[in-house]
Amino acid sequence: MTSLIILSAIALYVCLVQGQSQCSTPTGSKGNCILIYNCPSLMVLIRQQQRTKEELKLLRDSHCGFEGDKPKVCCPIVEEEVDRRCFTPDGNVGTCMSLQSCPNLLNLLNKPINDENLTFLKNSRCESPDAYSVCCGPMINKTQIGPSYTCMPSVAPADPRTECCGLDSSGGNRILGGNVTAIDQYPWLTILEYRGVKDNKIKLLCGGALISSKYVLTAGHCVTGPVLDIGTPINVRLGEYDTSNDGSDCVEVEGGGKDCTDGHIVLPIEKVIPHKDYNPQSSLKRHDIGLIRLKDEAPYNDFIRPICLPTNDIRQNTDEQMLVVAGWGATELRRSSNVKLHVQLPYVKLEDCQPTYDVAGRKVKLWNGQICAGGVEGKDSCKGDSGGPLMGDNGKIYIAVGIVSFGPSPCGLVNVPGVYTNVYEYLPWIRSQMKP
Repeated sequence: MTSLIILSAIALYVCLVQGQSQCSTPTGSKGNCILIYNCPSLMVLIRQQQRTKEELKLLRDSHCGFEGDKPKVCCPIVEEEVDRRCFTPDGNVGTCMSLQSCPNLLNLLNKPINDENLTFLKNSRCESPDAYSVCCGPMINKTQIGPSYTCMPSVAPADPRTECCGLDSSGGNRILGGNVTAIDQYPWLTILEYRGVKDNKIKLLCGGALISSKYVLTAGHCVTGPVLDIGTPINVRLGEYDTSNDGSDCVEVEGGGKDCTDGHIVLPIEKVIPHKDYNPQSSLKRHDIGLIRLKDEAPYNDFIRPICLPTNDIRQNTDEQMLVVAGWGATELRRSSNVKLHVQLPYVKLEDCQPTYDVAGRKVKLWNGQICAGGVEGKDSCKGDSGGPLMGDNGKIYIAVGIVSFGPSPCGLVNVPGVYTNVYEYLPWIRSQMKP
């Protein structure tokens, strides 16, 4: 179909809004009613040799009148200050836009819809002014996915199917209960270094999880709010095991000998990104999530490696689940261990968790952006870092299903689970904030 025919087809769909300057695009975003020749995003479609049915429909539905005999369209307003770049679930750079404007993902809805395509589509969600926004990238190349995929440090979060995330080298040493971890276990765990406000000294106040070579996932309360009265986050420490030792850490291994780290590294923080809706003063403690962008890329080795982001909502799993939280016991108020600890906790459904937060002194209305785990005497996330990950695993790789947010005081009370930010619910936000 020639460009002239396309323009004629648009002219047939008169919206009776001639003279209108502002309008709403077919995807629900703000636009201006202008000559189609002055709208770059739609002229790209006009110049294409072939167009899908969805692209033709977008052109027709964008019509908003005439200027003389020339058709006008509702052209999306380009917000220059907004960086719409994002990362697709398979690690490619994309643009956050309406699903209706992304043929590659729209084609995944063609019947029959298989589970793999549906999961990929759900995990492509991102945040933008458009309705039903997705991170639209290049054509999906499924032949690259698999355990044989070559893993390299990447600014993008790794696709769990490549097994380039969530792997540690600890083997079978997974005895849990507040125990010391293996020296190379949970290599994605990080410690946030703060510059003290009053004494200018380095303080270790929170933890986090490396999710790519440039980004650390943590809690909102670790990067904004009262914690900033104590210190300013300036660095991220990676590859740590024993905080009392400045050099290489070593442990005795079975059969004799020692297993040693290369020593921790410290990378400066380029930017802290708390969730825009996180309110440190709110008793609801919602949207307690943040990202840290590092100035330099983290090197990957046996002691520094990213954890996987979830591809499914833990709440949809009906089986009993055991989760793991690990860290050094750091909070903004205390430290409890020099060496890395971990503890195993049962997942608790929100409806079973809510009654424990309806009592006096703990009145918090929980919601789908939060999950609960624990409630076992003496076992709680006070064994791990505030801001650190709550981890699930599929028998092969670990997944960051939650972020340590808040819990009972003192911790480890019987039948009072801790509350964690539900990472799956924030995947659209995470993918929109992470930039190449």
